[in-house]
Amino acid sequence: MSDDICFASAHELGSRYRRGDLSPVEVAQAILERIDAANPRLNAFITVTADLALEQARAAERRLREAGEHHPLLGVPYTLKDLYATAGVRTTAGSRILADWVPTFDSTVHARLQAAGAVLLGKTNTSEYAAGPTNANVWYGQAYNPWRLDRVPGGSSGGAGAAVASGLGPIGCGSDTGGSIRIPAALCGVVGLKATYGRISAYGVVPLCWSQDHAGPLTRSVADAALVLQTVAGHDPRDPNSATAPVDDYLAALEGDVRGLRVGVPRSHFFEQLDPVVESFVEAAIEMLRGMGVAVREIAIPWVEDAVAAANVISYVEAADCHRDSFAARPADLGPEVQDRVLVGTVLRGVDYVRAQRVRASLAERSAELFGQVDALVTPTTAITAPPVGAKRVRRGGRDVLVRPALTRLTRLHNVVGLPALTLPCGFDDDGLPVGLQIAARPFDESTVLRLARAYERATDWHTRRPRLE
Repeated sequence: MSDDICFASAHELGSRYRRGDLSPVEVAQAILERIDAANPRLNAFITVTADLALEQARAAERRLREAGEHHPLLGVPYTLKDLYATAGVRTTAGSRILADWVPTFDSTVHARLQAAGAVLLGKTNTSEYAAGPTNANVWYGQAYNPWRLDRVPGGSSGGAGAAVASGLGPIGCGSDTGGSIRIPAALCGVVGLKATYGRISAYGVVPLCWSQDHAGPLTRSVADAALVLQTVAGHDPRDPNSATAPVDDYLAALEGDVRGLRVGVPRSHFFEQLDPVVESFVEAAIEMLRGMGVAVREIAIPWVEDAVAAANVISYVEAADCHRDSFAARPADLGPEVQDRVLVGTVLRGVDYVRAQRVRASLAERSAELFGQVDALVTPTTAITAPPVGAKRVRRGGRDVLVRPALTRLTRLHNVVGLPALTLPCGFDDDGLPVGLQIAARPFDESTVLRLARAYERATDWHTRRPRLE
């Protein structure tokens, strides 16, 4: 019974609370017990807020009983990547330098979830300052993939991906600068949503690259991702990059018809050097969408390599700016990934950064033209399934593949031009490791992304599988 509770969706929990056949306290207790049992193997959490979670669960129970409140997230547990500021709860950013930082304010995402009555279980493991796609962390240890404990969960939101996949909370909030929500979601077999740049406030989220950082949810279903987005999206005057665009009804969008939607499949770049297993499952998913009446066409994005190059320059320079004071004062207290970013970003010239930003602006315009031809893009999320812990290269399809670009090169485009993008599971390889399908759309059209993803999810059962943690 406790396993069923731990793997229940946010939607199911909310419905059962309102029916009165399950209580937030029961759920919090069950998941906290599961965290106690599983986290020593997964290392998914940096901080578990057990006492706070039970206190918030009791408060949610009172609100349900006495006030008759009906927000769908009332009493539903969630986790935060340990970059999100939480008043009174330490926020390390996966770093040694912030190991003892206890903020006096809340990030906007956390504040909005708290206002809805959701229950905070804890802060999840992350690559130091969100820098790195494998979640290797020299200070807090490697997080592990629940499908195979010798594999990485992806990064930098690896703790969130591992926790959601393992039944350690139905919702994990992560951040995504070049794929850091979608990579762990794909490698852990869950849903990961990076909304349009500015759609979700980044206020109170420790930055890596402020102009490409995105906040967003990892969940076990597309419907839960839509529910979290509905709760946290919207303008925030405290975030200077927060968008004022109206927030759609994302839950209603889930049931929309996908027939006639125009989906573009960009072969070059996105379908090159793929693990054959990844390619076969993604091709099967595309054919399934075609069978639903989606108009699938092959398209070209000849400027994608320019976008990736611009994204890299911008991210290195902005990371160097974020961490230059720490690097000057406490270099030994920064791990090698962050040190490398600072050193490269410092060497790059101002003219390089300006040129990259100009390229970025130009490509945003070309992206808008692209979406005059199609409504969405469908690609693999990562070129490989989860690699072994510590591996720099893996053997796939008869060739050696570098791990880092294989994990990151298919997600970066959507950050640099600010597109909404979602990954969901579309298969499993022979080692039982998940394969991710990535769907993207024009800016502020999360509704189309969610509608396509939900249609595919409804027709398959990949999202219902559970890791055995053996």
